[in-house]
Amino acid sequence: MAEEFIAPDQLPQWVPGQLTVQSPAAGWDGVSVRGYRYAGSDVEVPPLRDYMVVAYRRGETSMRRRIDGEWINETLGPGDVSLLTRAAESHWVWPEDIEVVHVYLTQDELAATCRQMYERDVQEVELHDTVKANDPAIHQTAMQIACEAAQGAAGSRLMVDSLSCQLAVHILRRHAHVLFRERGGADGLTFQQDRAVRDYIHQHLDEKISLDDLATEIGLSRFHFARSFRATTGTPPHEFVLRERVDRARMMLERSNRPLLDVACACGFADQSHMTREFKKRVGVTPGRYRSQNR
Repeated sequence: MAEEFIAPDQLPQWVPGQLTVQSPAAGWDGVSVRGYRYAGSDVEVPPLRDYMVVAYRRGETSMRRRIDGEWINETLGPGDVSLLTRAAESHWVWPEDIEVVHVYLTQDELAATCRQMYERDVQEVELHDTVKANDPAIHQTAMQIACEAAQGAAGSRLMVDSLSCQLAVHILRRHAHVLFRERGGADGLTFQQDRAVRDYIHQHLDEKISLDDLATEIGLSRFHFARSFRATTGTPPHEFVLRERVDRARMMLERSNRPLLDVACACGFADQSHMTREFKKRVGVTPGRYRSQNR
């Protein structure tokens, strides 16, 4: 059963507000944006699936927030930024009306950027417990992403790709704690081998991927590759590929209305029933039910 995290578009169930801007229906890779006008509120938020940046656009208010420990108290207004790590319950209290922009970065997006920055495999990224970040660069980038969502001009996807990378690098440098994964000793893959295998899987996910394909990509025997891959990731290659197929299916179900059979083919499942079986095993519901719950 998957852990109970909420997606960005589910947040209004716990934090009601007037939606002012949102990412295009087709979605962007690794990042999304939603803007809100909020009245004063006292809300408890379940763990979020993604990392969240809150950029304050209009209105000034006192803000109290608690994640694990003591309450943090700040006064927030236009130009300020709050950060919330993923997978953490939070409690927010503010008395005045405000307008904000939320930018969400996925776990994969931040981890992939981190791997490229440090050339090491990442076990976990946790954002600092920051209610008020003195960081105009984050605020400016969040507003630019919101502007691209509102205008939908030619080249928006390319612009957002660049902005999200810039945002991720800045957050990792100044506002995050990174736990790196220990390699599996001499039996593990090198960083370059690991990245090459992951890239190959992502590029060929809609195709049949064999153990020989993966081993050949980095010049190892099947036996050596399977042992080294498991030592590095803690997962057999076959299971890793299935997880990636399910993750892509989840994204497509959230962002498109494509028939389930098309989704199954695009994610490399043998057929729709194969997708349904593997999806339910890992997510806890069927693809059809998941789509209805997340649209």
